[in-house]
Amino acid sequence: MMFYNKKLIKNKKNEDIFSIQEGKIKNGVISNAYRLNWTEEIFSFGGKNQARQLGKSFNYSLIVLIGLFFFIILSLLLSRSLYLQIVKGSYYHSMAEGNRIRIERIEAKRGIIYDRNKKPLVRNIANFLLYFIPSDLPKDEKELDKIIKKVSQISSIEEKIIYENINKIDKKNIDYYNPLFIADNIPYEKAMLLYTEEGSMPGVFLTNKTRREYDISCFSFSHILGYTGKISESELKKYPNQYQLIDYIGKMGIEYFWENELKGFNGKKNIEVDAFGKEKKIISEEPAKDGNNLILSIDSELQKKAEEVMAVNLSKLKLNKGSIIISDPNNGEILSLVSLPSYDNNIFARGIKKEEYEALLNNKDNPLFNRSISGEYPSGSTIKPIIASAALEEGIINEHTSFTSSGGIKVGQWFFPDWKAGGHGITDVRKALAQSINTFFYIIGGGYQDFKGLGADTIVKYEKLFGLSSQLGIDLPGEASGFLPTKDWKEKTTGEKWYIGNTYHLSIGQGDTLVTPLQVSTYTSYFANGGKLFRPHLVKEILSSDDKKISEIESSPIRSDIISKYNIQIVREGMRQTVTEGSARSLNSVIVPVAGKTGTAQTSGDKEPHAWFIGFAPYDNPQIAITVLIENGVEGSTVAVPIARDILNWYFSRDKKN
Repeated sequence: MMFYNKKLIKNKKNEDIFSIQEGKIKNGVISNAYRLNWTEEIFSFGGKNQARQLGKSFNYSLIVLIGLFFFIILSLLLSRSLYLQIVKGSYYHSMAEGNRIRIERIEAKRGIIYDRNKKPLVRNIANFLLYFIPSDLPKDEKELDKIIKKVSQISSIEEKIIYENINKIDKKNIDYYNPLFIADNIPYEKAMLLYTEEGSMPGVFLTNKTRREYDISCFSFSHILGYTGKISESELKKYPNQYQLIDYIGKMGIEYFWENELKGFNGKKNIEVDAFGKEKKIISEEPAKDGNNLILSIDSELQKKAEEVMAVNLSKLKLNKGSIIISDPNNGEILSLVSLPSYDNNIFARGIKKEEYEALLNNKDNPLFNRSISGEYPSGSTIKPIIASAALEEGIINEHTSFTSSGGIKVGQWFFPDWKAGGHGITDVRKALAQSINTFFYIIGGGYQDFKGLGADTIVKYEKLFGLSSQLGIDLPGEASGFLPTKDWKEKTTGEKWYIGNTYHLSIGQGDTLVTPLQVSTYTSYFANGGKLFRPHLVKEILSSDDKKISEIESSPIRSDIISKYNIQIVREGMRQTVTEGSARSLNSVIVPVAGKTGTAQTSGDKEPHAWFIGFAPYDNPQIAITVLIENGVEGSTVAVPIARDILNWYFSRDKKN
């Protein structure tokens, strides 16, 4: 191996200079003399003593440590380079591709909702929506400020709101690369200005989504259809892989309950983007699958007429709260479901303002509340067909069993009155139903003197068989269960035992019994069709986006033959007599024969009773069942019956004309 030796020599002027001496190392060994010469000659700057001192202070182990240090650093750099290029190569390659190629979602169109005659009750309209991609926004704060200021000036969105949205995004989170919602329902003129400026604003995007516009010819549609709105963060957590923060989702009504059918499946396209994140060209595309359409059982013309008739009558009575349910008793289809007061669901679809929402919440009549399915009321005498049929079925009475109504019955110090002073005379089950005679139902329900009645437990058993105290499963959110009092419940909640008076109240639908108009409508249909309890439902058919039939909603009964056909017919005859000679005689003017039952339900406090009417028509071959409830309407015969009369006359006149 070659080496070079530095040597201090004198020049002609006797000045110290270095000379380089070339030498060789054989077998890796340098002789002692040569090594001494190396040390002395190289470091003899200040004489022999100083040369020896420098030679002694030079540490060869330090060279080894420094060499080892640089070797480790070089090894780490080399291993990191290998890791990044080989192990993580595909990952960073895909990230680099992401700067050039991106996946953009193609939004599916939401399904249309039709009435039973294929009339659309909702349509999709353009909705301009502004969003940012945080990762594409300028990193320079001044450039970012310019963009936000420009967006704010065009869209009238406060800069503060835009910054708040941006600042809540964590750069280390995947949300940094996802669309960030800024505003929707941007007016067309402002949207066009944003569109023209979009190309010069990296990270800023304007898209055309759709929003719902609902039929406002009838506000009571709102409780049926519901509405869509921008998805909340809690909803997004619930469905993390199905939605983004810029999406809309069903919030209430059919829109909510049938969300999975209506929303469809989004498509996607791979696009090449420029430095601003803007689309340059489409590389590949997977089309969206639009949502399915729904055909409701609702007859929109009947719905409008029912709302109109009730609104007119409520106005005359200076009342404003009530419910009407009209159904097909042969399959459970709801033809009309009216709850007043109501609201305009379009204000929710376009984005409700704070003052609008507060006005709805602070309205003492609670227009957002769907009384038809969520309201719980004392049933009053509308419960009597169930009590009569239970007594007949249990053999407590037969069709000829009679009691004398003299104005009420007295038990100890308590008196339980009839509605008519002096009573109704000799009464059998048909007459008791027709004239709503309380004495008869007190006796068959709770017993009197030596006559044993059904008893509270048996009454509750039959009421549950008819669907009370439980949800019926209508395809709307918010259905209430109602309530049936029992002996155990009273003892546990009040600490008091169950008295005979409690059974008497249970027998005539007073006291603590609570029912929903939907439950009453469902058991009314049972007597109309002769013994089948159907699940009430609003969706009749499911269609594809191009209106081809996919499926029809099954209408099989959830319970049959609770009562024998013979006993049902006895109750039906009593309900027919309610119209021919009882408390609903004004229905004799309807162009088809009607059967029914009136009800007056006492309320707590000093409020007026609720007015009820239930019925079906035509009597021999029922096509519709109707339930009318007017909150604080006092008398079913004078308030609820006229509403039913006007609706039935209109319906069957139209049917005859058609």
